[in-house]
This record gives sequence, C-alpha cells and structure tokens, in this order.
Amino acid sequence: MNAKQILFATDYSSASQHALNYAASLARDRGATLIIAHVSELEQYPVGELFDEEPRSSEAELNELQAVKVPDPTIHCEHRLLHGAAAEEIVKLAKEEDVETIVMGAQGRSALGRMLMGSVAEAVIRNAHCTVCALRPPAYSTAGL
Repeated sequence: MNAKQILFATDYSSASQHALNYAASLARDRGATLIIAHVSELEQYPVGELFDEEPRSSEAELNELQAVKVPDPTIHCEHRLLHGAAAEEIVKLAKEEDVETIVMGAQGRSALGRMLMGSVAEAVIRNAHCTVCALRPPAYSTAGL
C-alpha cells in the first residue's frame, strides 16, 4: 500500500500562498506527505537539432522553493523543482508519485485572459488523473463579470 501524497504546485503568487495553507491542512488531516513543487521557466537552448544540455536549476531557484514552508512543522514535506511546461510537468509528477490530490492557486483570470494566455490550473484540471483543487485567493472578486 502506497503512502498518501498530496501535491501542492506553487508559482509563488498570493493565490499560491493561500492554497498552501489549504494543502497543508489537507495533508495534516489525511496523514499525507505534502510534495511542494514549482515548475521553473528555464529553457533549453537548441544547438542544431539537439538541445545543448538539460536545464540546470540555480541555487537561487532552489533556495526560493526550499523557503516555501508549511505552518505546521509536523507535516512531512518534500520539495521538487521541475523544468518544462507547467501544466504538463505538474500532471506528470502527480501521476509518477500517484498523488491523491493536487492543490494549486488559481489567478482568477477572465475568459479573455485564459483564451490569450491559457490557464495552468485549467490544463491541470483537464489532464490530471486525480482530484484537483484550484483555489482563488480570498480577496478575489467576481464583480464586473
């Protein structure tokens, strides 16, 4: 039997900070390990038809991810820094680790914003094998929609 795991995907935004508190509570209540993940925007630079090398994380990126802490020190956490397209990497990690829930912040973009820029949360919801909880920050307002 696999241990329970919850994946928290962060982009370090205020929406992510709000979602971290929820993810931590969920992990505590379920007795699960919380995997805290961030997808780096580092890109590979092509050389001809091959890529030069695998993207490397900077010490600053690793430190920024390690600085994401849950309010309850009794919750077991792991940090993962990923590289690639955010939604794809989040879904891939969730499947590889057989997580039961993905928790992430949602920015609350308008329909036009989603159409132009896409939505990581929306793509994760569509493609994940497990439950996805996308939380808006508490100050989010639907006024003017």
